[in-house]
Amino acid sequence: MKDQVIPKATAKRLPLYYRYLRILNDAGKQKVSSTELSEAVQVDSATIRRDFSYFGELGKRGYGYDVEDLMNFFAKTLNDDELTNVALIGVGNLGSALLKYKFHQSNSIRVSCAFDVNDDIVGRIVDGIPVYPMEDMMEQIKIQQIEVAILTIPADRAQGVVNHLADAGIKGILNFTAARLSAPSHVLIQNVDLTNELQTLIYFLHSDNSLTSSEE
Repeated sequence: MKDQVIPKATAKRLPLYYRYLRILNDAGKQKVSSTELSEAVQVDSATIRRDFSYFGELGKRGYGYDVEDLMNFFAKTLNDDELTNVALIGVGNLGSALLKYKFHQSNSIRVSCAFDVNDDIVGRIVDGIPVYPMEDMMEQIKIQQIEVAILTIPADRAQGVVNHLADAGIKGILNFTAARLSAPSHVLIQNVDLTNELQTLIYFLHSDNSLTSSEE
């Protein structure tokens, strides 16, 4: 891989490419062009070629891309060849939905434990996942060597929980709360604000701006 920073927009598209390459490989397809990829994932071919260029020479002019080789490359790039255990903090409506989802689009992501304050579900197995009390969170994260957590708790409690997660060794947090959180530099926080996404969509629907299929 070239020694350079990969743009965030490019990084966000990599799982999309990888998912489609897996579909092609399962179908027995051996090669694919950027034009074919473009039609399938709804990202223009110039953007795809630019995204791929950050990783060196992945294809051959006039031939396209070897599906299996490219799929394996992105599997390693996305760490999809290694199992990552994830902790879910908060088993309310959204948290319960995420437990049911099971992240079936990746072979490498597994929610291995969940934490909540609700005595009705603490100590139970919910959709195959054990639910622990919040006071056991730091201990279990250390025991299970978990590095990634999903946060689906009330916003006013989020920062305190993030502080404990950082102390327990968590390195990445997917934040579904409305709170904007701070953490030590070694902890990466990615925010998923559903309300913001919906408001952005509605803005585009009622304005003269047009939505594009790719994020530059």
